[in-house]
Order: sequence, then structure tokens, then C-alpha cells
Amino acid sequence: MHEFYPLIVVGGIIGLFSAIFIFAYAMIKDKKEAIGFDRQMKDAEIAKRLLRYAKPHIKSFVFVLVIMLLTISYDIISPLLIGHITESLQNGTIQTRELFIYVGAYAGILVFSLVSTYIQAIVLQKTGQRIISQLREDLFLHIESLSHAQLNSMPVGKLVTRVTNDTNAVSMMFTNIIVNLIKNIFVIFGVLVAMLMLNYMLTLMVLCFVPFIVLFTVIFRKFSRKAYRAVKDGTTDINTFLSENLSGMRIIQIFNRENRKMTEFSTKNEKLRRAKQQQIFVFGIFRPTVYMLYISSVLCLLFLCARSSIHNIEFLGQTIAVSTLVTFYMYISKFFNPIQNLAEQFNWLQSAFASGEKIFTIFDIQPDVTDEPDAIELDHVEGNIEFRDVWFSYVPDEWVLRGVSFKVNAKETVAFVGSTGSGKTTILSLICRNYDIQKGEILIDGINIKKIKISSLRRHFGQMLQDVFLFSGTI
Repeated sequence: MHEFYPLIVVGGIIGLFSAIFIFAYAMIKDKKEAIGFDRQMKDAEIAKRLLRYAKPHIKSFVFVLVIMLLTISYDIISPLLIGHITESLQNGTIQTRELFIYVGAYAGILVFSLVSTYIQAIVLQKTGQRIISQLREDLFLHIESLSHAQLNSMPVGKLVTRVTNDTNAVSMMFTNIIVNLIKNIFVIFGVLVAMLMLNYMLTLMVLCFVPFIVLFTVIFRKFSRKAYRAVKDGTTDINTFLSENLSGMRIIQIFNRENRKMTEFSTKNEKLRRAKQQQIFVFGIFRPTVYMLYISSVLCLLFLCARSSIHNIEFLGQTIAVSTLVTFYMYISKFFNPIQNLAEQFNWLQSAFASGEKIFTIFDIQPDVTDEPDAIELDHVEGNIEFRDVWFSYVPDEWVLRGVSFKVNAKETVAFVGSTGSGKTTILSLICRNYDIQKGEILIDGINIKKIKISSLRRHFGQMLQDVFLFSGTI
């Protein structure tokens, strides 16, 4: 019994880590909303909506998939070649010519794998950038369709973050994550089949570690989702603050509020720092834990093989040769490396899903000022404007206009005079449908403006607003 103490110690250490992680998971499971586990969208829904953008490029992804399957041959065949060379060297039966053939075959497979990986990376990057470019254009077009009221309710920095930072995070999904996830899954299954064919009892020993990998991954997924959401929220807060305060820096300086704004920025910056630190901490625990399982499996392999060799006994009815040991050592590395890569790619996948969720939150905002189904193009305007019992409020039940009625005939010049907040600018905004009225009618040349396409209506009006915004450009 004492001969198996090393295995018992390894099992005890793994069991201790499992108990700690399960306890941590149980402590936070009932407090999801309090610590940021709230999920407005499911991963499947986000993935489905993102993959719609990939559908037009399906041929490129199939091409990459075929190349990827060919490159997997290196991971499967190379340990077998090394094992065969080891066995031949041990038996003294290998000839120099045969050794050169094996080395040449190994080098050829390696070169083929490297070239295929390069082609795969180029095709994926080009395809991914086309997809993200289309996503950005659609998002910007959707933002343009929102009404003034909706745009006023969203900070500019938030929208900038959605179009830039979040789309960049999603681009990783198409240029790296998806294909490599599939590749690593195929490598894992391919290596597993090869190990089973080589020595099924040692393979079963390696598989004893798989349930712990699954357990740690499930727990890590929860913490990773929370950490990435906190980072995204912190980045949005920083961008929103900078967008507003850099635009208004002259006002900040005029009223000597630099110190106050610096304090506010430091608070937001510290929040983002803590969120990123938590993200690093979560991943910094998970990957070493998986590496611990890899080292444990190697130690168990070496222990069992050494015990079999020293005592000249079989392991569960099978003799373990030196070549088998060498081949299995390489296979274990190739079995756990994809699992560790899956963890890192899962980390990026969580980032892409968190960003995708925020992007689609903007897409799901339906414009509240839209064209009627039977809206017409306005080819010519005489200039007759009429308000009929118009009621309007920016805030529900706080009326700015109450039952306003008037008529302005074509070629007349009319001035509206009143105190600040009496509704002068509001009248101009309503004529051009920057906002929609709650009651009444507004007519242009006897046509209700809701029956006119918005683009056509605004094309016939020039608006000189009191708040001037200058765009960069040339005169």
C-alpha cells in the first residue's frame, strides 16, 4: 500500500483544490445579481446574432477549417515518430538512412504545419476585418436612426465605446477564437484516440484528471463572466467621462474646477484598475490550476512506468516500454496544452460575448421617430405650415406645448418671442420631426408630417439652432 503513497498525495492535493473552488462557488452562487452575474442575454443568443455576420463568408471559414484539420496531423503523428525512433535506438536496430528518413518526415510535417498556420492566420484576419467593418457600419447606421430624445439619454462616450472597443473585442471571436476552439477540440480527441490505441490503461489514468478540468472550467466561467463585465463597464465609464470633460475642458478651466474633475477621474480610473486586477487574478488562478493537473498526470505516468520497470511488473495487465513512456509524455503535453489554450480562448470568448451583448443592446433600441408604412416623398414644398391643437412634452405629463394652434402661410416671415423654456426651439424641432408630438397634427402644405418620409421632410428645411457644433473639415 505504501508504494502508492505518491498517488494518494497527488489525489489529496487535487481534492483540496477542488473543495476550495467548490466552496467559493457555493458562497457566491446565491448572490449573482449583487456581484455582477446578471445576464440580460444568453451566450447562445449572442453567438447566433454574431454568426449572422459570418454567414456571407462561410467559404473562407470552410477553407480555414480544412487547412486546420491538416495541421493537426503534426500533433498526432510527431509523438509516434519520436516513440518509434526511441524504440529503434533502444533496440539498436535503426540504421542511419532510416534515421534520416524519420527526421526528414518529422521536419516535413513541421514545415507543412507552419505554412498552413500562416495561411490560416492571413485568411482569418482578412475575413474577420471584413465582418467587423460591416458590424461597425451597421451599428453607426442604427445610431444615426435614433431620435434626438434617445441620443440625449445616452452618453456619447458610451456610444463611442460600443463602435470601437466593443467591436474590437468581437473581432477576436472571428479572427482567432472560433477556429482555434475547433482546432483544440479536434487535437484533444485526436490525441485521445491515439493514446487509446497505444495503451488504453495509461489513457484511463490520464482521463482520471478530466473531471477536475471540467469542474474547474465551470467554476472559472462564472468568475470570468463577472470580471469581464466589470472591465467593460469601467472602460465605458472612462470613455464617457473623457468624451464629456475633454469637450468641455475650457469651461472646466474657466470655473477653476480642474481639481474636482481630477478627483472624479481618479475614482473612475481606480474602479477600472480594480476590475482589470480582478480579471487578471481570476485567470491567474485558473491556468496554473490546469497546469497543476498536467504536471500531476506526468508525475503519475513517470511513477507508474518507473515502478513497472524497477519491479519488472505489468501495469493492469500491460507492459510499459520506454518508447511508450516517451510517446505518452509527448501526448500528455499535447493533450493538456489545448485544454490550457481552451481556457485562454474561453477568456477571450467571454470578452467577445460581453462586448457583443453591449453592442446588441444598442441594436435593440428601436427608433421612436420612424417613417409610417405609407410615408411619401415630398418633391416640392410651397411653405404652408399649420399646427392643429398640438401637445408636446419632453417628460411625461410635463407639457411644454398645450393645445397650440397657428398657421404660417407660404413666403410669410414669422418670429416667435417668449421667455427661455417657453417652447420656441421646440416648435422648430417638431416641424422637422426631431421629436414626435403626443397630440394634435402638424401639416406642411396640408399634408400631415407623419405621412412624409423623415429624410424628405428635413431636406426641405434649414435649421439654425442656438447650440452650434462645428465639424472638422475644409471650407
